[in-house]
Amino acid sequence: MIEFKSKLKKWGRSFGIVVPMEKLRKSNINENTVLEITIIKQENPLKKHFGMVKFKKPIKEILDEGNRESWDE
Repeated sequence: MIEFKSKLKKWGRSFGIVVPMEKLRKSNINENTVLEITIIKQENPLKKHFGMVKFKKPIKEILDEGNRESWDE
């Protein structure tokens, strides 16, 4: 079994991944070898631990309000 991380990239009308050459050499895998691949989407680690914060207002509006309030003299 080979484990590595790779980003999905657009390749013509498809998508592809790059497999590091050293991983293939260690497993004696050559060009045209048929592989079975399992894809697991990596989630944001903060989401897993803290959940997702949902605001009633857009972030820009909240930041603008904070700027107005903090600079009033």
